[in-house]
Amino acid sequence: MEALAVRLSGLDALAEGAIRVVAFYDTLMRRRVDLPALARASAGLAECVTGIRLHGTGRTIRVAPDGLDATAPPSPASTSTPVTLDEEEIGTVWLERPGPAVPLDDVLLERLALAVAGVVERYGPARTTMADPALVELVVGCDGDEAARARALRLLGFAAGAPVRVVAVRSPLPLDRVGGLLCPDRPVRAARLADVGVVLAATVDPARLPAGVRAGIGTTERPDLAWREARTALRFTTARRPVVRHDALGALALLARVPDADLRGNTDVAAIARIADSPEDLDTLDAYCATGSLRRAADLLHLHHSSVSRRLDRIAAALGVELTDPAGLTRAALALTAWRLLGD
Repeated sequence: MEALAVRLSGLDALAEGAIRVVAFYDTLMRRRVDLPALARASAGLAECVTGIRLHGTGRTIRVAPDGLDATAPPSPASTSTPVTLDEEEIGTVWLERPGPAVPLDDVLLERLALAVAGVVERYGPARTTMADPALVELVVGCDGDEAARARALRLLGFAAGAPVRVVAVRSPLPLDRVGGLLCPDRPVRAARLADVGVVLAATVDPARLPAGVRAGIGTTERPDLAWREARTALRFTTARRPVVRHDALGALALLARVPDADLRGNTDVAAIARIADSPEDLDTLDAYCATGSLRRAADLLHLHHSSVSRRLDRIAAALGVELTDPAGLTRAALALTAWRLLGD
């Protein structure tokens, strides 16, 4: 003990202050305080407005140094720290200090973030994005009754009667991150069912998805039907069209109902399969079908239009259709889409 006392006596004021902050939050956690109490205590300690936000619920707490809810418009955060639970970011904490941050702000926020994660874990259900696959399957399953579906949604944190969007995802990124990007400030849950990720969210913002993520979005209100739509829409995604809403497919969605054997037996689809050995031809046909214009396809491919024209002549001969004719272009586009459905 004497050795420890000697070492502690040599600490400077900043280190001593940090130890006091750690002890302050250790005491709060032993008392099992809730989030509002954490925010009030932190605001009093920091002597400035302190905020807590949970991504999964959208809940935000802002408290002034006097312990009352902060009613003034939020000021820019002088310092902020993410709140993590099970290696997932579930929220953020921040200080709204006028002027520059003070030396112990980082220590205070680090301990506050740990305390918030502890409260969320203790009082659950944990507001993490990843959810029990069994509950998610109850929500999107076609054979579940409405009472069981409603109960599962409540357990997942969705308010009764609130709209729930359903998204089917294939992504190299962790599914919890995809869910957080799709719906950053509202309830969102994700799970993997077989080889497809499913995201349930209050709202969906597909513009936030990074490159490499493919998503099909169901558009009907019933979660089980929306899941079916979302999986169908996912099958129509491509590198150039990574996000597809089911209602944007229109009559194209009917292709997904055609048996695979019938698709393979179609001569146009078989011809697409033959040219698929040449990635540049396939890419050229895709660009031309997407634009309907030789020059716009050339711009998309970053090639001279004469190079694209030669490729299209070669493709047209292989397919046995006239691509400059509207009917031929429609046949090629449908065949290309059908071939992709076979490879899904």
